[in-house]
Amino acid sequence: MSSEPPTPARTAGADGRRHVVVVGGGMVAHRFVEALRARDTDGAWRVTVFAEEPRKPYDRVGLTRYFEVRDADELSLGTPELWDDPLVTLHRDCAVESIDREARTVTDRLGRVHAYDDLVLATGSNAAVPPIEGADLPGVFVYRTIDDVAALRGWVEAKREASTVTTRRGPLAKPVRGAVVGGGLLGLEAAGALKALGAQATVIQFGTHLMDVQIDLGGGEALKRLINDKGIAVRCDTATQAMRPHRRTGHVGRMDFADGGRLDVDVVVLATGVRPRDELARAAGLEIGERGGAVVDDRCRTADEHVWAIGEVACIGGRCLGLVAPGNTMAEVVADRLLGGDAEFPGADTATKLKLSGVDVASFGDAHGRTEDSIEVVWADPTAGVYKKLVMSDDASTLLGGVFVGDAAPYASLRPMLGAELPGDPGAFLLPEGAGAAPDLELPDDANVCSCNNVSAGTIRGAVTDHDCTSVGDVKSCTKAGTTCGACLPLVTKLTKTEMARAGLEVSSALCEHFALTRAQLFDAVRVADLHSFSDIIERFGVVPEGAESAGRGCDICKPVVASILASQGNGHILAGEQSALQDTNDHMLANMQKDGTYSVVPRMPGGEVTPEGLIVVGQVAKDFGLYTKITGGQRIDMFGARVEQLPQIWKRLVDAGFESGHAYGKSLRTVKSCVGSTWCRYGVQDSVGMAVELELRYRGLRSPHKLKLGVSGCARECAEARGKDVGVIATDKGWNVYVGGNGGQTPKHARLLAEDLDTATLLRTIDRFLMLYIRTADRLQRTAPWVEEYEGGLDAIREVVLEDSLGIGADLDAAMAAHVEGYQDEWKAVLEDPEKLARFGSFVNAPATPDPALAYVPERGQKRPATPDEVAAGAAGPVDPELVAVVDGPVLVTGPTLEVRA
Repeated sequence: MSSEPPTPARTAGADGRRHVVVVGGGMVAHRFVEALRARDTDGAWRVTVFAEEPRKPYDRVGLTRYFEVRDADELSLGTPELWDDPLVTLHRDCAVESIDREARTVTDRLGRVHAYDDLVLATGSNAAVPPIEGADLPGVFVYRTIDDVAALRGWVEAKREASTVTTRRGPLAKPVRGAVVGGGLLGLEAAGALKALGAQATVIQFGTHLMDVQIDLGGGEALKRLINDKGIAVRCDTATQAMRPHRRTGHVGRMDFADGGRLDVDVVVLATGVRPRDELARAAGLEIGERGGAVVDDRCRTADEHVWAIGEVACIGGRCLGLVAPGNTMAEVVADRLLGGDAEFPGADTATKLKLSGVDVASFGDAHGRTEDSIEVVWADPTAGVYKKLVMSDDASTLLGGVFVGDAAPYASLRPMLGAELPGDPGAFLLPEGAGAAPDLELPDDANVCSCNNVSAGTIRGAVTDHDCTSVGDVKSCTKAGTTCGACLPLVTKLTKTEMARAGLEVSSALCEHFALTRAQLFDAVRVADLHSFSDIIERFGVVPEGAESAGRGCDICKPVVASILASQGNGHILAGEQSALQDTNDHMLANMQKDGTYSVVPRMPGGEVTPEGLIVVGQVAKDFGLYTKITGGQRIDMFGARVEQLPQIWKRLVDAGFESGHAYGKSLRTVKSCVGSTWCRYGVQDSVGMAVELELRYRGLRSPHKLKLGVSGCARECAEARGKDVGVIATDKGWNVYVGGNGGQTPKHARLLAEDLDTATLLRTIDRFLMLYIRTADRLQRTAPWVEEYEGGLDAIREVVLEDSLGIGADLDAAMAAHVEGYQDEWKAVLEDPEKLARFGSFVNAPATPDPALAYVPERGQKRPATPDEVAAGAAGPVDPELVAVVDGPVLVTGPTLEVRA
C-alpha cells in the first residue's frame, strides 16, 4: 500500500468544504464524527453518515441494558448538538449498496448517488451463524442489535404467555427453557438477558472453559461457579450438532449434541462470534484479509488513498479486532489524518471486562502467559469464587497481563501499568482486602487509563492543570474518559482528586451547593444542635450565596440526605409535616415505583418466616387487586402493579393480618436472610431463623446512607449467603461470627470478619455499634463496602471502635440504637391512622369529589367516571363483576353501565 499522505480533494463543495462519507452508523462511526467535528475548528469538512438501522448510533456495549430501559434512546450516543450540527448529516435506515471508487461516489438503497472526497468504512460486523442444522428455525436468535434484543424479548414473553394455564390457584406459567451457544463475553451477557426475562438459561461452550479467549482455565472454573450461582447452567466441551423443531409448533424444541446428549429448549441464542461486514469493500475491489475485513495500514487507510476503514470491518496487522476500544482509536487516527496529522494506530488494547450484574470478570495483556519465560502469580479462593492472576516477566518485575474473576478491584489500577515495572511484590496486589496493603501505584503519564477512549493518565492530569477542570464531571467532559463502559471511573476519580490536591486546588467534599459540610459532618451538626426541620438546618448550616438573603430551599441532593439524617435521629414519621417534602418518590409513597408508574408492596417477613394464614392473606390481596407476585432474594413476597390510590387499601388488609412495611422502598434495613438453621437442618449448629427474626425486628425502620441487608447462616455451609451482606452472621459451635462490608450490586464485595465466637448479647451490641458508626460517618449513598475501605484505618480501626471503644463513644452508639428500637413505628399503620397523611394517596392531588359536568362519558363503550355522592348514597343498581370494578376510599369508580358500592 502507498505510504504517501492522502492527496487533496479533487474539488471543494460549493461552500469550499471537503466531504467525507461514513458508511455505517455504529459506535465507531459515532466516535469518528465526534472526533472530526471536535478537532475541525475551521469547518473544513462536512460529514454524511449512512446508518442501516432506523436509529441514531447507540451503545452496543450496553445492549443488555435495553431489557431494563426498553427505550432505544436511552442507549443513544452523541449529544443532540452533534447530530444537529449543520456540518453533520445522518441518514437513518439508509444503507449504502455500492461504491464507485473511480468516480468517488456511493449509491444508497434509494438509488441516490452521493459524491465524496474521502470515504470511511465503518460497517462493523455481523453475528456469526455456525453451520448447525436447524440454525434457521423459528426461536433461534442472534444477539447483535437492538432489533435482535427486542425480538428475543418478544419471543420469550410470547412463549411464557402461551405456556400459562389457569388453575384453581390462579394462572400458572411453565418456565421458558433457553440456551446460549457460545460461552464468551457476548454469550454470558445473552444468558444474563434470558434470566432477566424470567427464562431458564444454559450456556453451551465448545471450548474447555468459559471466556477461553480472555481468561485461563483456572479463571474459567471460578467463573463457572459464579455463573452457576446466578442460576445459569453451563456445559463446556460440548459441540452442538443440530437443533430440532418441536413436532407441534415447528419452532426450535431440542438441541442435539455431538456427545449424544440433548437439551429441550424453547429459545436459542447464537453467540459464537462475529464476521466483518466487508461485502461493500469486496465488491469495490479492495484488498480483503485472509479471515475477512478490508486491509488497512497503520493509518487505517486502504490501498485506495481516499478510502479508510475503522472498527470491526478493518483488517489491521492481519486481523480484525472485535472490541470497541481499538475501533475508537482507529476513528481518532482517521480524524487526525484527514486534518493533516500524522497519527498511527498504536496497537490493540484487548483488555475486557464482563458486564453481567453480580459477576466480576476482567483480563488484560498476556492473560494466558504465552510470553516466553514469563511467570504467573496466582491467588485463589475457590469457596468464594475468586481467582486472580498476574503474568510477570521472568524477573517478576514487569507486568505482562492479568486475570481477575470474582474480585476485579485491582483491574482498574493494574491495567494501565501493562509493560511497566510494579513496585514491590506482585503478590501484594492480589491479596484480599485486609490481608496486606498493596503498594501505591504512581501511574506514568503515558499509562492508558480509559481504553475505550484512549485517554492516558497524563491527559487526565493535564485536564486539571491545563484546562481548569475541578471535578470528575469536568474531566469526563474534557477528556471523554469514563464515558463509555465506565470501568475506569474509580481510577479517573482517584487521579483527578490526587492531581487537584497536588496543584493546590481545593478538593471539595461539600454535600452540595447548599451545604459546605460532608454528610457525616452535617449528621453530627444536626445531632449536637438538636435541630428537627430542614428549614432550621439550612438556616443554621446552609451556605448563603453572595448577594442572597438565604441559603435557598435545598436541592435533590441535600433534601433526601437531611430526610435520612432526621429519620436516623428519631424525628417521627417520614411523612410528618415538613419532612414529607424532603422524601424522594419511593419514600413519599412508602412503596417502590416501577417502570410502568405503578408501585410494588412488600410486607415484612422477618427472617423469611411467615405463617400459612399470612400467606393466604398475601395471596388473596394479590388476587383481589390483580397484582403480580414474586418471591424475592430476601425471602419475602413482592407484589407488583398497585396504583397510588390502592396502596392504603392494600396496606390496611395486610396490617390487619399482622404485617407491616418491609421498607423495600427506603434507604434502610431491607431484609435479614436466613437458612432454616438448627430448627430443621441436620447440619445447623445455631437457631439462625430465630436470630434473623431478632435482628430484623431490632433494626426494622433503621434509616441509613444506603440500603442495608443482613444474613444469618446456621453453619459454615453458608446457605444464607451471609458474606454477601452488609452484616453477615455465621453460627459456630461456640457462638456467632460476624462479617461486615459485603455488598451485591454492580461491584460485589465479600464481607470481612469483624469478630468471632460471640454470644448473643455481644453480637447484638457489636452490630448495633457497627451500624450506628456507619450511619453517622458514611458519605451520601455510600454502601458499607466502600465505607469500610475508606474509613480512616480501615476495618482494624472500625474493630477497635466497635469492640474496644477506642473513641469512647460506645455508650453513645448503644444509646442511639436503643432509642431507635424503642421509638420504632410501622410507617404503613401510621398513615392509615392519620387522615392528613392518608389524603396524600390519590391518583392526583386535586382529584374532585364530584365529576366535572362538562365531561362526557359513554358507559356503553366501557368508559369510566367517578360516581357522584348522590349515586353512592342511593346505592347503585346491581353488582358487576368485581374484576371490572375499582373501589377506593372515596369516590367509587364506574367501569361499566352499572355500579357496585362497598362499605
